[in-house]
Amino acid sequence: MLTFLRRRVVSSAIPLVFVVLGVFCLARLTGNPVNLYLPLSATPEQRAEFAAAHGFDQPIVTQLADYLTSLLVLDFGESLRTGQPAAEMVLAAFPATLQLAGVTMLIAIAGAVLLGCAAAYRPNSLADRVASILSMTAASIPDFWFAIMGVLVFGVTLEWLPTSGVSGGPEVWILPIATLLIRPFGVLVQVVRGAMVTALAAPYTKVARSKGASEKRVVFGHALRNAAMPALTVAGDLTIGLVNGAVVVETIFGWPGIGKLMIDSILQRDFAVLQAAVLITALTIFALNILIDVCYALLDSRVRQTVPA
Repeated sequence: MLTFLRRRVVSSAIPLVFVVLGVFCLARLTGNPVNLYLPLSATPEQRAEFAAAHGFDQPIVTQLADYLTSLLVLDFGESLRTGQPAAEMVLAAFPATLQLAGVTMLIAIAGAVLLGCAAAYRPNSLADRVASILSMTAASIPDFWFAIMGVLVFGVTLEWLPTSGVSGGPEVWILPIATLLIRPFGVLVQVVRGAMVTALAAPYTKVARSKGASEKRVVFGHALRNAAMPALTVAGDLTIGLVNGAVVVETIFGWPGIGKLMIDSILQRDFAVLQAAVLITALTIFALNILIDVCYALLDSRVRQTVPA
Protein backbone atom coordinates (compact mmCIF):
# COMPACT_ATOMS: atom_id res chain seq x y z
CA MET A 1 0.00 0.00 0.00
CA LEU A 2 2.84 2.42 0.79
CA THR A 3 4.41 1.81 -2.61
CA PHE A 4 1.07 2.39 -4.31
CA LEU A 5 0.57 5.60 -2.33
CA ARG A 6 4.07 6.88 -3.16
CA ARG A 7 3.60 6.25 -6.87
CA ARG A 8 0.20 7.91 -6.86
CA VAL A 9 1.50 11.00 -5.05
CA VAL A 10 4.37 11.42 -7.50
CA SER A 11 2.17 11.00 -10.58
CA SER A 12 -0.50 13.34 -9.23
CA ALA A 13 1.95 16.06 -8.20
CA ILE A 14 2.93 16.86 -11.80
CA PRO A 15 -0.32 18.77 -12.61
CA LEU A 16 0.32 21.01 -9.60
CA VAL A 17 3.30 22.50 -11.43
CA PHE A 18 1.08 23.48 -14.35
CA VAL A 19 -1.50 24.90 -11.95
CA VAL A 20 1.11 27.13 -10.32
CA LEU A 21 2.42 28.39 -13.66
CA GLY A 22 -1.03 28.75 -15.19
CA VAL A 23 -2.61 30.75 -12.39
CA PHE A 24 0.42 33.06 -12.21
CA CYS A 25 0.22 33.89 -15.91
CA LEU A 26 -3.59 34.06 -16.15
CA ALA A 27 -3.84 36.33 -13.12
CA ARG A 28 -1.74 38.94 -14.92
CA LEU A 29 -4.19 38.92 -17.83
CA THR A 30 -6.87 40.52 -15.62
CA GLY A 31 -5.09 43.88 -15.85
CA ASN A 32 -2.60 46.09 -14.07
CA PRO A 33 -3.42 46.54 -10.35
CA VAL A 34 -1.82 49.99 -10.47
CA ASN A 35 -4.74 51.23 -12.56
CA LEU A 36 -7.23 49.90 -10.01
CA TYR A 37 -5.67 50.84 -6.70
CA LEU A 38 -4.46 54.34 -7.60
CA PRO A 39 -6.74 57.22 -8.64
CA LEU A 40 -6.65 58.68 -12.15
CA SER A 41 -4.98 61.75 -10.70
CA ALA A 42 -1.95 59.74 -9.48
CA THR A 43 1.37 61.05 -10.76
CA PRO A 44 3.79 58.86 -12.72
CA GLU A 45 6.05 58.88 -9.66
CA GLN A 46 3.26 57.56 -7.45
CA ARG A 47 2.42 54.86 -9.97
CA ALA A 48 6.06 53.83 -10.23
CA GLU A 49 6.39 53.76 -6.44
CA PHE A 50 3.31 51.54 -6.08
CA ALA A 51 4.54 49.17 -8.78
CA ALA A 52 8.00 48.95 -7.25
CA ALA A 53 6.61 48.32 -3.76
CA HIS A 54 4.76 45.25 -5.02
CA GLY A 55 7.28 44.04 -7.59
CA PHE A 56 5.13 44.88 -10.63
CA ASP A 57 7.99 46.88 -12.17
CA GLN A 58 10.07 43.71 -12.63
CA PRO A 59 10.03 41.58 -15.79
CA ILE A 60 7.43 38.81 -15.73
CA VAL A 61 10.16 36.14 -15.57
CA THR A 62 11.66 37.80 -12.49
CA GLN A 63 8.22 38.01 -10.86
CA LEU A 64 7.66 34.32 -11.54
CA ALA A 65 11.06 33.39 -10.10
CA ASP A 66 10.35 35.42 -6.96
CA TYR A 67 6.92 33.78 -6.63
CA LEU A 68 8.32 30.25 -6.97
CA THR A 69 11.08 31.03 -4.48
CA SER A 70 8.51 32.29 -1.99
CA LEU A 71 6.41 29.15 -2.43
CA LEU A 72 9.37 27.01 -1.39
CA VAL A 73 9.19 28.62 2.07
CA LEU A 74 5.35 28.61 2.05
CA ASP A 75 5.15 32.37 1.58
CA PHE A 76 2.07 33.13 -0.53
CA GLY A 77 2.48 36.90 -0.37
CA GLU A 78 0.18 39.60 1.00
CA SER A 79 -3.17 40.91 -0.13
CA LEU A 80 -3.16 44.20 -2.01
CA ARG A 81 -6.55 45.02 -0.52
CA THR A 82 -6.00 44.33 3.16
CA GLY A 83 -2.27 43.76 3.63
CA GLN A 84 -3.03 40.42 5.31
CA PRO A 85 -1.08 37.27 4.42
CA ALA A 86 -2.84 35.69 1.45
CA ALA A 87 -2.64 32.19 2.93
CA GLU A 88 -4.43 33.33 6.11
CA MET A 89 -7.30 34.82 4.08
CA VAL A 90 -7.67 31.64 2.02
CA LEU A 91 -7.50 29.30 5.00
CA ALA A 92 -10.07 31.43 6.81
CA ALA A 93 -12.50 31.13 3.87
CA PHE A 94 -11.84 27.48 2.98
CA PRO A 95 -13.72 25.80 5.87
CA ALA A 96 -17.00 27.38 4.71
CA THR A 97 -16.56 25.79 1.28
CA LEU A 98 -15.55 22.41 2.68
CA GLN A 99 -18.51 22.38 5.07
CA LEU A 100 -20.91 23.24 2.26
CA ALA A 101 -19.46 20.63 -0.11
CA GLY A 102 -19.12 17.97 2.61
CA VAL A 103 -22.69 18.24 3.90
CA THR A 104 -24.01 18.31 0.34
CA MET A 105 -22.10 15.19 -0.65
CA LEU A 106 -23.12 13.24 2.45
CA ILE A 107 -26.79 13.97 1.76
CA ALA A 108 -26.35 13.13 -1.94
CA ILE A 109 -24.65 9.78 -1.24
CA ALA A 110 -27.09 8.70 1.46
CA GLY A 111 -30.14 9.64 -0.61
CA ALA A 112 -28.75 8.14 -3.81
CA VAL A 113 -27.90 4.81 -2.15
CA LEU A 114 -31.37 4.46 -0.68
CA LEU A 115 -33.25 5.55 -3.81
CA GLY A 116 -30.91 3.70 -6.19
CA CYS A 117 -31.19 0.45 -4.24
CA ALA A 118 -34.97 0.76 -4.03
CA ALA A 119 -35.21 1.37 -7.79
CA ALA A 120 -32.83 -1.49 -8.63
CA TYR A 121 -34.58 -3.99 -6.37
CA ARG A 122 -37.65 -3.96 -8.64
CA PRO A 123 -36.56 -2.85 -12.13
CA ASN A 124 -39.23 -1.27 -14.34
CA SER A 125 -41.61 -0.86 -11.41
CA LEU A 126 -43.39 2.43 -10.71
CA ALA A 127 -40.80 3.31 -8.06
CA ASP A 128 -38.01 2.62 -10.56
CA ARG A 129 -39.59 4.82 -13.21
CA VAL A 130 -40.28 7.67 -10.81
CA ALA A 131 -36.71 7.47 -9.48
CA SER A 132 -35.29 7.49 -13.02
CA ILE A 133 -37.36 10.50 -14.08
CA LEU A 134 -36.49 12.46 -10.96
CA SER A 135 -32.78 11.64 -11.15
CA MET A 136 -32.46 12.46 -14.87
CA THR A 137 -34.30 15.73 -14.35
CA ALA A 138 -32.10 16.64 -11.40
CA ALA A 139 -28.92 15.79 -13.30
CA SER A 140 -30.01 18.00 -16.21
CA ILE A 141 -30.86 21.21 -14.33
CA PRO A 142 -28.08 23.85 -14.39
CA ASP A 143 -27.12 24.78 -10.85
CA PHE A 144 -27.00 28.53 -11.54
CA TRP A 145 -30.57 28.45 -12.92
CA PHE A 146 -31.79 26.46 -9.92
CA ALA A 147 -30.08 28.94 -7.59
CA ILE A 148 -31.68 31.94 -9.25
CA MET A 149 -35.12 30.29 -9.26
CA GLY A 150 -34.68 29.32 -5.61
CA VAL A 151 -33.87 32.89 -4.65
CA LEU A 152 -36.78 34.23 -6.72
CA VAL A 153 -39.39 31.76 -5.44
CA PHE A 154 -38.41 30.95 -1.85
CA GLY A 155 -36.48 34.10 -1.01
CA VAL A 156 -38.21 36.97 -2.80
CA THR A 157 -41.76 35.77 -3.55
CA LEU A 158 -42.57 33.54 -0.57
CA GLU A 159 -39.97 35.03 1.80
CA TRP A 160 -39.44 31.64 3.42
CA LEU A 161 -35.65 31.48 3.18
CA PRO A 162 -32.78 33.96 3.37
CA THR A 163 -31.12 34.70 0.04
CA SER A 164 -27.55 35.38 1.15
CA GLY A 165 -25.11 35.23 4.02
CA VAL A 166 -24.53 32.71 6.81
CA SER A 167 -25.97 34.58 9.78
CA GLY A 168 -29.05 32.87 11.13
CA GLY A 169 -30.23 29.35 11.80
CA PRO A 170 -30.18 26.19 9.68
CA GLU A 171 -32.40 27.84 7.08
CA VAL A 172 -29.39 29.69 5.63
CA TRP A 173 -28.01 26.32 4.46
CA ILE A 174 -31.11 25.17 2.59
CA LEU A 175 -30.82 27.04 -0.72
CA PRO A 176 -27.01 26.66 -1.13
CA ILE A 177 -27.12 22.95 -0.30
CA ALA A 178 -30.17 22.33 -2.50
CA THR A 179 -28.44 24.06 -5.40
CA LEU A 180 -25.24 22.05 -5.04
CA LEU A 181 -27.11 18.84 -4.25
CA ILE A 182 -29.43 18.54 -7.22
CA ARG A 183 -26.96 17.45 -9.91
CA PRO A 184 -24.76 15.07 -7.81
CA PHE A 185 -27.87 13.43 -6.41
CA GLY A 186 -29.35 12.86 -9.87
CA VAL A 187 -26.14 11.43 -11.27
CA LEU A 188 -25.46 9.18 -8.27
CA VAL A 189 -28.97 7.72 -8.28
CA GLN A 190 -28.48 6.62 -11.89
CA VAL A 191 -25.04 5.16 -11.17
CA VAL A 192 -26.13 3.31 -8.02
CA ARG A 193 -29.25 2.02 -9.71
CA GLY A 194 -27.33 0.68 -12.75
CA ALA A 195 -24.59 -0.90 -10.64
CA MET A 196 -27.11 -2.49 -8.27
CA VAL A 197 -29.19 -3.96 -11.11
CA THR A 198 -26.07 -5.71 -12.38
CA ALA A 199 -24.98 -6.78 -8.91
CA LEU A 200 -28.39 -8.18 -7.92
CA ALA A 201 -28.42 -10.32 -11.06
CA ALA A 202 -24.88 -11.64 -10.50
CA PRO A 203 -24.25 -15.29 -9.52
CA TYR A 204 -22.91 -14.47 -6.06
CA THR A 205 -26.23 -12.88 -5.01
CA LYS A 206 -28.10 -15.96 -6.22
CA VAL A 207 -25.74 -18.13 -4.20
CA ALA A 208 -26.29 -15.92 -1.13
CA ARG A 209 -30.07 -16.28 -1.50
CA SER A 210 -29.78 -20.05 -1.94
CA LYS A 211 -27.88 -20.24 1.35
CA GLY A 212 -30.76 -18.53 3.14
CA ALA A 213 -29.36 -15.01 3.43
CA SER A 214 -31.98 -12.35 4.11
CA GLU A 215 -32.87 -9.87 1.38
CA LYS A 216 -31.43 -7.07 3.47
CA ARG A 217 -28.09 -8.87 3.67
CA VAL A 218 -28.16 -9.72 -0.03
CA VAL A 219 -28.82 -6.11 -1.04
CA PHE A 220 -26.61 -4.25 1.42
CA GLY A 221 -24.07 -6.89 2.36
CA HIS A 222 -23.30 -8.44 -1.02
CA ALA A 223 -24.68 -6.42 -3.93
CA LEU A 224 -24.01 -2.92 -2.60
CA ARG A 225 -20.43 -3.71 -1.68
CA ASN A 226 -19.67 -4.88 -5.21
CA ALA A 227 -21.57 -1.95 -6.70
CA ALA A 228 -19.55 0.51 -4.61
CA MET A 229 -16.63 0.85 -7.04
CA PRO A 230 -18.45 2.67 -9.88
CA ALA A 231 -20.43 4.69 -7.35
CA LEU A 232 -17.23 5.65 -5.52
CA THR A 233 -15.61 6.68 -8.78
CA VAL A 234 -18.45 9.02 -9.68
CA ALA A 235 -18.86 10.28 -6.10
CA GLY A 236 -15.18 11.22 -5.99
CA ASP A 237 -15.40 13.17 -9.24
CA LEU A 238 -18.60 14.87 -8.08
CA THR A 239 -17.02 15.84 -4.76
CA ILE A 240 -14.14 17.48 -6.58
CA GLY A 241 -16.64 19.16 -8.87
CA LEU A 242 -18.50 20.52 -5.84
CA VAL A 243 -15.37 22.25 -4.59
CA ASN A 244 -14.87 23.84 -8.01
CA GLY A 245 -18.57 24.51 -8.60
CA ALA A 246 -18.95 26.29 -5.30
CA VAL A 247 -17.67 29.43 -7.05
CA VAL A 248 -21.05 30.05 -8.70
CA VAL A 249 -23.16 29.10 -5.70
CA GLU A 250 -21.09 31.10 -3.22
CA THR A 251 -21.25 34.16 -5.44
CA ILE A 252 -25.04 33.96 -5.83
CA PHE A 253 -25.75 33.33 -2.15
CA GLY A 254 -22.97 35.47 -0.69
CA TRP A 255 -21.46 32.42 0.99
CA PRO A 256 -18.09 33.44 2.51
CA GLY A 257 -16.09 30.58 1.04
CA ILE A 258 -13.16 30.09 -1.28
CA GLY A 259 -15.26 30.58 -4.43
CA LYS A 260 -16.45 34.03 -3.45
CA LEU A 261 -12.92 34.92 -2.39
CA MET A 262 -11.63 33.95 -5.84
CA ILE A 263 -14.22 36.07 -7.63
CA ASP A 264 -13.50 39.06 -5.40
CA SER A 265 -9.76 38.63 -5.97
CA ILE A 266 -10.20 38.52 -9.74
CA LEU A 267 -12.36 41.64 -9.77
CA GLN A 268 -9.91 43.49 -7.52
CA ARG A 269 -6.76 42.09 -9.18
CA ASP A 270 -5.48 40.81 -5.87
CA PHE A 271 -2.92 38.48 -7.42
CA ALA A 272 -1.47 37.03 -4.22
CA VAL A 273 -4.86 36.01 -2.82
CA LEU A 274 -6.04 34.63 -6.16
CA GLN A 275 -2.88 32.56 -6.60
CA ALA A 276 -3.07 31.27 -3.02
CA ALA A 277 -6.77 30.41 -3.40
CA VAL A 278 -6.26 28.46 -6.62
CA LEU A 279 -3.15 26.67 -5.35
CA ILE A 280 -4.69 25.65 -2.02
CA THR A 281 -7.83 24.51 -3.84
CA ALA A 282 -5.66 22.46 -6.21
CA LEU A 283 -3.85 20.92 -3.23
CA THR A 284 -7.21 20.02 -1.67
CA ILE A 285 -8.34 18.37 -4.90
CA PHE A 286 -4.98 16.59 -5.07
CA ALA A 287 -5.51 15.24 -1.54
CA LEU A 288 -9.07 14.17 -2.37
CA ASN A 289 -7.83 12.28 -5.43
CA ILE A 290 -5.25 10.46 -3.32
CA LEU A 291 -7.89 9.59 -0.73
CA ILE A 292 -10.23 8.25 -3.43
CA ASP A 293 -7.42 6.17 -4.92
CA VAL A 294 -6.63 4.71 -1.51
CA CYS A 295 -10.30 3.77 -1.14
CA TYR A 296 -10.16 2.09 -4.57
CA ALA A 297 -7.09 0.13 -3.54
CA LEU A 298 -8.71 -1.01 -0.30
CA LEU A 299 -11.84 -2.15 -2.14
CA ASP A 300 -9.99 -3.84 -5.01
CA SER A 301 -6.37 -4.99 -4.70
CA ARG A 302 -6.04 -5.05 -8.49
CA VAL A 303 -6.02 -1.23 -8.50
CA ARG A 304 -2.70 -1.24 -6.64
CA GLN A 305 -1.10 -3.01 -9.58
CA THR A 306 -2.30 -0.53 -12.22
CA VAL A 307 -0.40 2.57 -11.09
CA PRO A 308 2.89 2.86 -13.04
CA ALA A 309 6.16 2.97 -11.20
